[in-house]
Amino acid sequence: MSPFKIFTNGIVKENPLLVLSIGLCSSLAVTTSVFNGIGMGLSMTFVLLMSEIIISLFRKLIPSAIRLPIFIIVIAAFTTIVQLLLQAYLPALSESLGVFIPLIVVNCIIMGRVEAFSSKNSVGMAIFDALGMGIGYTWVLVAISFIRELLGSGKIFGRAVFAEENAIGFFSGAPGGFFVFGIMIALTLGLSEMKKKKPAAKVSAEKESAKNDGATGAEK
Repeated sequence: MSPFKIFTNGIVKENPLLVLSIGLCSSLAVTTSVFNGIGMGLSMTFVLLMSEIIISLFRKLIPSAIRLPIFIIVIAAFTTIVQLLLQAYLPALSESLGVFIPLIVVNCIIMGRVEAFSSKNSVGMAIFDALGMGIGYTWVLVAISFIRELLGSGKIFGRAVFAEENAIGFFSGAPGGFFVFGIMIALTLGLSEMKKKKPAAKVSAEKESAKNDGATGAEK
C-alpha cells in the first residue's frame, strides 16, 4: 500500500470515528466548543504520532509477550508530556478538557493503531498512518464542535454569531452531541453506499448494452 493511500485511509475511508467508531467517549464529551475540539484533536494526534514512531523504531526489539505493557508505557509518557504542556501554556484548555487528556492513554484509536500497524511496519509508513488517523480524528471533532457550539450557544470561538436567545440548548448537552454524531455517521454511510452503487450500475449498463448489441447483430 502506498504512503498516500495509508494517509488518506485514516482521513476518510477508515476514519476512526465515522467508520471504525472507536474512541467515541472523549469525542462526544469535549466537542462543546471548537477550541476544545481543536485542542483534543491536536493532543491526540501528537500522542499517536510519537507513539507510532517510537514503537515502529523498536518493533523488532519488543518481546511479543510483554508488548501491550510496553505500548501503554510509551503512550502514557507522551500523554503526560501533552498534559504538562497544556497545564503550563494553555491552562484554560487543560481545565476544559479535564480528565479526557489523561484518558488518551487508554484510547482505543492509539492502542489499535500501535498494535495493528506501527508494530508491524516501518517508521515512514507509521508516520503516514498516524498523521492520517490524527487528521481524520481532528476534523470530525472540529466539525461536531462547530455545529454544537454554533447551534447550542450562537457562538464560534466565543464570539457571538447570532442572539443567544435564538440558540438551541439541546445541542450543548450530551443528547445534542449524539444527535450530531449520528447524522454525520448516517451521511458517511449514505455517501459510501452511493459510491459502491455507481460502479455496479455502470457494469450493469455495459452488460445490458452488450446484450442489446448482440441481439441486434443476430437479427441482422
